[in-house]
Amino acid sequence: MGLRTLSSLGDLAGKRVIIRCDLNVPLKDGVITDDGRVRASLPTLNALINQGARVVVCSHLGRPEGAPDERYSLAPVAQRLSELLGKPVAFARDTVGESAADAVASLADGDIAVIENLRFNPGETSKDASEREEFAGHLASLADVMVSDGFGVVHRKQASVYELANLLPSAAGLLIEKELEVLDRLTENPERPYTVVLGGSKVSDKLGVIDHLLPRVDRLLIGGGMLFTFLKAEGHEVGASLLEQDQLDTVRGYIAKAKELGVELVLPTDVVVAEKFAADAAHEIAAADAIESTSFGAAGIGLDIGPDTAVAFAAAVRGSRTVFWNGPMGVFEFPAFANGTRAVAEALTVVEGLSVVGGGDSAAAVRQLGFSDDQFGHISTGGGASLEFLEGKKLPGLEVLGWA
Repeated sequence: MGLRTLSSLGDLAGKRVIIRCDLNVPLKDGVITDDGRVRASLPTLNALINQGARVVVCSHLGRPEGAPDERYSLAPVAQRLSELLGKPVAFARDTVGESAADAVASLADGDIAVIENLRFNPGETSKDASEREEFAGHLASLADVMVSDGFGVVHRKQASVYELANLLPSAAGLLIEKELEVLDRLTENPERPYTVVLGGSKVSDKLGVIDHLLPRVDRLLIGGGMLFTFLKAEGHEVGASLLEQDQLDTVRGYIAKAKELGVELVLPTDVVVAEKFAADAAHEIAAADAIESTSFGAAGIGLDIGPDTAVAFAAAVRGSRTVFWNGPMGVFEFPAFANGTRAVAEALTVVEGLSVVGGGDSAAAVRQLGFSDDQFGHISTGGGASLEFLEGKKLPGLEVLGWA
């Protein structure tokens, strides 16, 4: 059975549609600092509104641990949705209580309401299936049908993702459709050359992706904090840089497997080494096989790929027809150590083919560095869900929608 899509729900005019979005946006002092996930939800929301549905939006935000916490209220998200949609968006101060019931009852055809953070209720993320089912039942009472459009949570068996989709007629929204189309292209017959760029802090976060994609790619570029475990596995000293000692044998296996498969495994040739982890830290360029040769010695910490590596990585990306990038190349939050990430992002914008930014920190990085979403083929909203899909795992939030 294939993925159930919006058309499978029939005419939605006048129907109450509860839609599970992923509106888990970063907030600072109650202000949204990156509204990418909110904007990603708009195509499906507009499609429902234009059909005359009565739309009830639900989402989580942060980790409030099963109790109301004003720091994680969805009120700023409801306000931003109203601005982006150009129409009023009602906001309920609870998830399934009196405020939510009143907000839904007051909806007319084409109206929209947001209920409060799902994780204010412990049933949302409970490990007890009966508790999740009970909460999902309360959510289901607010609607006639359910649309799942929060790709970032489809790898979680949570009440609003899994149990709710079982209780109501349910289908995937346009965002999930788009994510699956793109991710499928990364795993099934991608255009070549196919390059994967992996960064971020830990090799252990990417083990499944490397395992699953290594036989499928032409070139694998390694940056970010994980590069130092690769360098150490090749016998080089890495100073005080991030190192996963327990992954060295695994990484040596990947190096050998890449050689066996004929995959070009590209490691940095130079690194930006700093005296400490700080935005204003003194720093020098060192060859990747001589990190401890800087004036900081063994106390030096690598915080970015070096300029020569940035040029080489950018050239490899530009010369590819399919590129998947997940994980920044350095500590992009500090301007002095953002050059490697910027170089990869710039190269991705000119790829003649499919370029995919793999969500999470990579998506945050490109926006913080001044790039716009439309400069890339696709910016995934998935993060962990995208990685698990690319690992070949079954995702409960997709299986419940008919995806096999």
